[in-house]
Order: sequence, then structure tokens, then C-alpha cells
Amino acid sequence: MAAADELTFHEFEEATNLLAETPDAATTSRSDQLTPKGHVAVAVGSGGGFGAEDEVEEDSDKAALLQEQQKPQPGFWTFGYYQSFFDVDTSQVLDRIKGSLLPRPGHNFVRHHLRNRPDLYGPFWICATLAFVLAVTGNLTLVLAQRRDPSIHYSPQFHKVTVAGITIYCYAWLVPLALWGFLWWRKGVRERMGPYTFLETVSIYGYSLFVFIPMVVLWLIPVPWLQWLFGALALALSTAGLVFTLWPVVREDTRLVAAALLSTVVLLHALLALGCKLYFFQSLPPEHPAPVPHVSALPSSAPLPPTLPQSRATS
Repeated sequence: MAAADELTFHEFEEATNLLAETPDAATTSRSDQLTPKGHVAVAVGSGGGFGAEDEVEEDSDKAALLQEQQKPQPGFWTFGYYQSFFDVDTSQVLDRIKGSLLPRPGHNFVRHHLRNRPDLYGPFWICATLAFVLAVTGNLTLVLAQRRDPSIHYSPQFHKVTVAGITIYCYAWLVPLALWGFLWWRKGVRERMGPYTFLETVSIYGYSLFVFIPMVVLWLIPVPWLQWLFGALALALSTAGLVFTLWPVVREDTRLVAAALLSTVVLLHALLALGCKLYFFQSLPPEHPAPVPHVSALPSSAPLPPTLPQSRATS
């Protein structure tokens, strides 16, 4: 069995040598329950101690954190400024599309789906897809009509892609801009009004156009009354989403202004749908062959015109 003196704690030679080399070093003894009595903790001075290194690392981490917080925001004309508006994932975009397709009274699209994080990714690609589908289906309608009626002349109309893109993007940006400006002007008149931001207004209009994409595809069915039915249904869903979203803002204004504003929103939406139907899906008239000119023979008794002599004609 070990002697009692062997069970006691002894100082390490390394600590003794370190104290001999650095006589100005401070020694501290810990007498709590976790540290047995007799242990000596050595804290080396500024000559390279471990405590000093930890403090330096903590100071560097704090400095890096403060530098990130004080990092200047990108300018309005830089690419980094708009990068945050496209920072959405697929699930968020699908949830917002679903919210635009299923409008309900009392269900605010901004509060339940945007949640103070409007994006431009969804509206940008919805407008691009709608413009492309409009141009393609407009040409396919004429191709199918020519197969049913060979008298219809068809040539590819590539200019419809440009017309569709300009129309859709101008509508999706200029109308929200005008609406946002009007609401901000009315906010100065009616202090209780709190309009949406410009990006929220653009997101509302951009996602409201998604329902027109399947509507345009269904317009390929060559049944006029069915086309108008699909158009009316898509228009009702889209305008209902706009009205239900804008109503919490405009209801604080007078009844006349609120009714006029919502009526204008619905009218502009209806004009967009009607213009797409009449321009991109217009039927071409059949191509009638040009009439052949009728040449009537002269009677035999009619006098022939005098001819010049051969010598004068050759000269």
C-alpha cells in the first residue's frame, strides 16, 4: 500500500523552472472544490502567455463583427442593391403563387404571404413567361386555323414577342408605380392610411398575373364562348386578389375615393385581358384569289388601227 506522502500533490518541475526563469510572473492558487489544494496556476506576463492570446482572439472577433455591422450598404445603381430582392427560395415563390390563385376575403396577400419580404424574382419570371406564352399561343392559334381552313394565309409573326413583352412589363411596373404614388399622396390627406411600399405593390401585381398563363394556354381551344368563359374566370380571380389586398389600405379613405380607385384597378386589369384576347388571338380573314382580268375579243367588223409602213417602222 502506498505511503501517505506519495499520495500528496507535488509541484511540477516545469512550473518551478518557469517561475525561476520569470521571477516577475504572478501565481494564483485556487481553493475551490474543483481544484485540489496545492495546485499552482501560472500566468505568464506579456512574454507570450495563453491568456493574452485568448484576449487577442476575442478582440479580433469583436472587431470583425463590428466591421460587418458597419459595412456600408450597396448603392442604388449597383447590382448588390437588387440582389436581396431576388433572395427567395422555391417554396416561398410557390406559396405566393398559390396565394394569388386562391384569394379569400379577409386574407391579405401582403400580410400572409409577402410578410414584409417582397421579391422581384417571382414577378419578373411570371411576366416573362406570360409574354412568351402569349406570343407562342397567338401563332399556334393561326396555325391551327389554317389547318382547318386552307384559304387562311399564315406567316410567322415574331413581332408579337416584342409587343407582348413591352405590354406586360410596362403594365406590371407603371400601374403599380402610379398606384403607389396615389396612395402616398392620399396618405398626406388621410393620416390613418398606411400604403404598401413600392416593391410590395409590384409583387402584388406581378403575382396577380400568374393566373393569366393557364388562361392563355386554354385559349388554344377553338371554341369562342369557352375562350371568353376562361378569360372571365381568370380575370375574376386576379382582380379579386387585388381588391382583397388593397381594401385594407383604401378603406381608410372616403367611400368615393375608395370606390373610384378599386374600379380603376379592375378596369385596367380587364383592359389588359381584353387587349390580349383581341390582339394575339384575332382570326385572319381568308385569302381570296385575285380576280383574273377578262379580255374581250373585238368583233370581226371592227376596223383595225392603221399600221405604219415597214420602212418608217424600221427607221
